[in-house]
Amino acid sequence: MIEVQEIKLDPETRRAWRNDEELTLSRKEFDLVHALIKRAGNVVSRDELMRDVWNATFYTSSKTIDVHLGWVRRKLGDDPRKPHLITTLRGKGLRFEKA
Repeated sequence: MIEVQEIKLDPETRRAWRNDEELTLSRKEFDLVHALIKRAGNVVSRDELMRDVWNATFYTSSKTIDVHLGWVRRKLGDDPRKPHLITTLRGKGLRFEKA
């Protein structure tokens, strides 16, 4: 079980919770959250996410990540205008905040 802020993730059963409410995440959404939360506090580049989540070593558009990130933020209750869970660092990548 991985727990950061109000998010809990169980990689073995592929289940996720915000506080005590279970979340319904698609396979890719879960993989995206898992890739970020297991490195909480560290910047994860888009290239790393494409490799780890989509099993791709290259991509033509970052829209895939952006679309999934939008869905994940909504499901986690993270306001994209003032995110407290997942921060975008322009030109660097994404970071799941520890606190």
